[in-house]
Amino acid sequence: VIRCRAAVAWAPGKPLSVEEVEVAPPKAGEVRIKIVATGICHSDDHILKGSLPNVEFPVIPGHEGAGIVESIGEGVTSVKPGDKVIPLCIPQCGECSFCQNPESNFCQKSHFSESQNLLPDKTSRFSCKGKQIHHFLWVSTFSEYTVVPEYAVAKIDAAAPLDKVCLFGCGFSTGYGAAINTAKVKPGSTCAVFGLGGVGLSVVMGCKVAGASRIIAVDINKDKFAKAKQLGATDCINPRDFTKPIQEVLTEMTGQGVDYSFEVIGHADTMVAALASCNMSTGGCVMVGVMDSGSEISIDPTLLLTGRTWKGTMLGGSK
Repeated sequence: VIRCRAAVAWAPGKPLSVEEVEVAPPKAGEVRIKIVATGICHSDDHILKGSLPNVEFPVIPGHEGAGIVESIGEGVTSVKPGDKVIPLCIPQCGECSFCQNPESNFCQKSHFSESQNLLPDKTSRFSCKGKQIHHFLWVSTFSEYTVVPEYAVAKIDAAAPLDKVCLFGCGFSTGYGAAINTAKVKPGSTCAVFGLGGVGLSVVMGCKVAGASRIIAVDINKDKFAKAKQLGATDCINPRDFTKPIQEVLTEMTGQGVDYSFEVIGHADTMVAALASCNMSTGGCVMVGVMDSGSEISIDPTLLLTGRTWKGTMLGGSK
């Protein structure tokens, strides 16, 4: 058993508390990782607010990290102690019908199919003050050590800088992949990106790499515009600078609406605006932002009737 520090969420609505926790050794098919770096994703904030479905407390959040394998359980062959790795918030069991489908990156062992609050044997490797602590997405990177199933670990290049590649664990992969894998942005196309946080900026990068000729970045915080332009945005607009709805502004700017739009915020009104801002015949809108559990969206069905498509994405379609 390793004793180390972790940030524990004891209950919804309460701030994180840094505690000494016990991390049990890995069982068969499991890997214990020393977490070197972690990002903070908005989904972690959703946990603290109690607005992410099926999360059980107390829990150690964090799902965007990179580290070094400390020890392995019986039967583990893909990694060994000392390997640099990224733990995966969407596992790849390799056995379910989704994993075996080359067009799918989702796994039926993922949180939205079955809970990842405990490891697959339905026990936890974390305890604190004599209490069992739950895992989050099996990853829990807000701990100095964590234990995950082998099929939720990716071995990476030994030269990789862990403080940077931790963002592959969620934010970068989700945004970049939304453009490359989910939307399949075509060269010469026009794109609109709603929300310029880390994930939205990664969408901008994906659109640029895909060869989009125009990338319109949309955010109510103009302080984000310089970074967006540095990463590939051709236009930056603030909805608060206009009296008309932003979808009308985007339609006027492009003549008919953009070819691809991305909602990277997680609000119902911006989801609908993003859908309405892509062109009515072949436009595609990708839902990237996570809305609060239990949220519903109301749309005019004619937005889809004429040919627009509306898709969601998990981890940007990345396997």
